[in-house]
Amino acid sequence: MPQELRKIVGNRVSNSLPERCCYSQDASCVQGFPDCVVRPLSVDEVSSILRLCHLHGISVTPRGAGTGLAGGAVPVEGGIVLDMSGMNRILEIDIQNLQVIVEPGVVAEKLNLALKSHGFFFPPDPGSSGMCTIGGMICNNSSGMRSVKYGTTRNYILDLEVVLADGRIIRTGSRTLKSSAGYDLTRLMVGSEGTLGVITRAGLKIAPLPRARRLLIALFEDAGQAGSAVTKVFASGITPSACEILDRTTLQVLKRCDAGLALPDAGDVILFEADGSEASAQESIRQIEGVCRPLALQMSMASSQEEMDSIWAARRLVGAAVSRLDPSRSRVYMGEDVGVPLRQIPELIKRVEEISQKFGIPAMKYGHIGDGNLHVALFIDVMDQEQWERLREAADKIHKAAIELGGTVSSEHGIGLARAQYMEEQLGPALAVMRAIKKALDPKGILNPGKMAL
Repeated sequence: MPQELRKIVGNRVSNSLPERCCYSQDASCVQGFPDCVVRPLSVDEVSSILRLCHLHGISVTPRGAGTGLAGGAVPVEGGIVLDMSGMNRILEIDIQNLQVIVEPGVVAEKLNLALKSHGFFFPPDPGSSGMCTIGGMICNNSSGMRSVKYGTTRNYILDLEVVLADGRIIRTGSRTLKSSAGYDLTRLMVGSEGTLGVITRAGLKIAPLPRARRLLIALFEDAGQAGSAVTKVFASGITPSACEILDRTTLQVLKRCDAGLALPDAGDVILFEADGSEASAQESIRQIEGVCRPLALQMSMASSQEEMDSIWAARRLVGAAVSRLDPSRSRVYMGEDVGVPLRQIPELIKRVEEISQKFGIPAMKYGHIGDGNLHVALFIDVMDQEQWERLREAADKIHKAAIELGGTVSSEHGIGLARAQYMEEQLGPALAVMRAIKKALDPKGILNPGKMAL
C-alpha cells in the first residue's frame, strides 16, 4: 500500500515508527496508531488517495493541526492519517463580496492577520486559534470567546469543496451570501468531523473589524452568583461580544502564571466585552454594569488595549496552565465542554461543584458562559490509578447532568471518540438518521471510523 500511495504523493508518505507515533494522539487522552501517514497538497491527490482506500477498504482519518480535545483526529482503527496541514494557502481575499477562499490547512490566526490589513476578520475565535486550522474548525463547528455575538463557524461557511469516500469531488454551496437551492450540504459537512468527506477548499464569509472594544471585569462571591448575573444581562436585551467565566480556581492558576495580571486575586469573575463603535461599546458596558451592580462584589474596566489583550491572552492559556497548581506533581486535566440553555447555567454550575466535591477532584470552571458553554477542567495526579477512576466517573456525571438540563455533551470541541458514548442518550432516534446519512455517503465506513457513535 505505501508503494501505491507514493505513486500519488511521492515521498510525502511515511510508515516509519517515529512519525506514526507523532500522529497517534491529538490534544485529548484518546490514542490510536496509524499504519502510515500521507500528506497531500492538492484536491486531485486527496481524490486519488480516497479512491485507492475505498477500493481496498482502508480507513482514512483526516487531520489538521491535532489540537482537538475529543480524539477526532486519532486513527483509532489504524489505516491512513491524511495530514491536511500542507494545503495551507489563502487562495483569494474578496472584500467586495465579503468572503475569502482558503485551503483547509490555513491556521485561523494567520487568516485573521491577512484580513486585518483590509479591515476585516473571520469571527470564530477558539482558544487554539494560534494553532488550529480552518479545516479542523469546520469539522468541529468551532466557536470560541466571541460566538455569543458572532455565532459559530457554521454561520460563516458559504461553500465547501469536499472529496467523498469514493474519491468523487463535490461543491456544496456557492459564492453567494445566501441560497435556497436544495439540501444544505454545506451545513451537513460542518461538524461532521471528517466522517462524511474530506474538505479541500472553503469559501468563508468575513466581517468588518469593530472600531472599538471595551472589557468589564466583574467579581462575584461565587460562580452561582456569576451565572445568575449572566442570565440577567441577556434577559435585559444586552448582547456582549464576549462573556467568559473564570472561577476562583482558574484565577489562582492564571495568577501563578502572571502575578501582575489585571484580575482579582479571589472570587469568581465574569469578563464582559462589548464592541462596535466607540459610543455603542461604551453604552453596552454601562448597561452591563447597571445589571450586575446588585450582584457583583466589585467591577472594573481594563485600563488600556494592552491590558485587555493580556487578559484575553491569559484566558487562552487556561488549559495549559493547570500544572501550575502543583508543579511538583505530574498532572493531567480532562476538559469537558458541556452546554445548557442560558437559564440553566446556575444549576449546571451548582451540579459541577457538587460532583467535584463528591469525587474529591479539583475542577476549574471557565469558558463561554454567555452562550451556555461551560468548560470544566478536572485534574488529577496521573501516577494515581484510583484518581483516574474517580475522574472518569466525575466526567460521566457532568455529561449526564448537561443532558438532564436540556443541554449537550459538546458545545464546540466535538464528539470524536471521547464523547461518543453519549450520542444515543442525547440524540435518541436522530442518531439512526445520522447513521443512515453516513451509510449513504460512506458505505464502506472508511472515513474516520469509530467516531461520533457512527
